[in-house]
Amino acid sequence: MIEDVVAWVLLAAVAAYACAGGTDYGAGFWDLVAGGAERGKRPRWLIDHAMEPVWETNNVWLIFVLVITWTGFPVLFQTIFSAMWLPLALAAVGLVLRGAGFALRKPTRRLARRRVYGAAFAVSSLLTPFFLGAAVGGLATGRVAPGTKASADAWSNGTSVITGLLTVAATAFLGAVFLTADARRFEAADLVGYFRLRAWCSLGVLAVLAVVGLAVTHNDAPYVYDGLTSGVSLALVLVAVVSALATAGLLYRTATGWARITAVGSVALVVVAWGLAQRPYLIPTSLTVSQAAGASTTLRWLMLVTVVAVVLVGPPLVLLYRLDTRGVLQPLTEADLRNTAPGREPENP
Repeated sequence: MIEDVVAWVLLAAVAAYACAGGTDYGAGFWDLVAGGAERGKRPRWLIDHAMEPVWETNNVWLIFVLVITWTGFPVLFQTIFSAMWLPLALAAVGLVLRGAGFALRKPTRRLARRRVYGAAFAVSSLLTPFFLGAAVGGLATGRVAPGTKASADAWSNGTSVITGLLTVAATAFLGAVFLTADARRFEAADLVGYFRLRAWCSLGVLAVLAVVGLAVTHNDAPYVYDGLTSGVSLALVLVAVVSALATAGLLYRTATGWARITAVGSVALVVVAWGLAQRPYLIPTSLTVSQAAGASTTLRWLMLVTVVAVVLVGPPLVLLYRLDTRGVLQPLTEADLRNTAPGREPENP
């Protein structure tokens, strides 16, 4: 069925945004907790240089998700944005503030304004993934259905909160892994250890939250819980756990290139497992894929446009990511990082 194919494409786009956008959110999270101006100068300098080439590009996946949802599954789009308008609006505000803060803080000369812009970027990097995750958790509980009016209970329940926290922890994990790789590539040995430790810590937090999440969803979101603890979804979750543990080991061996792959794989597998756990529903247990799908003609055109978009946009994105991870787009040396050592101002801020 064409609607099933479109649903798979939507799930793949969500997984892509969770990994690509999540890495950027994670970098913002570590910016937030880096400490004061002197203590956090070196980590923030690395974060700025690592994010600059690709940070706007990752929002392509979010736009892709929105287009597929409102075109391919209009009932789903209407239901989500009617019942969850507040957390989604807060996430959207966070996206705007995050982009503005990141873009404006570097060229700004006044320290006070740089701190304001930096705070907007960092705080939004925490709140945006939390509210997005809370909305997903609310859908999993079945509190939302076509015709449901907006209410705080739809997105402020136990499953929503734990899913929001899991989302933040996952972004922190991805961000720390990628920043460890960037620090190694730029030969900043102290920052390799700095972000590697944070990757391990965020992985530990993820494990604790996952155990708590299982206990919460057992009663609050039984349909998704049953799906995640059986069949193909359970197998994917187990592979994701192995990938996460492999990431920790690879970081210890400083094999950061492979660590990025396994980290992305672990997060993507969990997203796919969550989607499979909801089958055949988009909103358990009130809206199936077939019930939410638009007209078959619309879905066929949507698939054609998707193929064209993948052909036109996919190769440039892959090239951009490869150039960025190889350090071609934003050269940075240890001498640049030494300029941000305590007591010294960076050159050409």
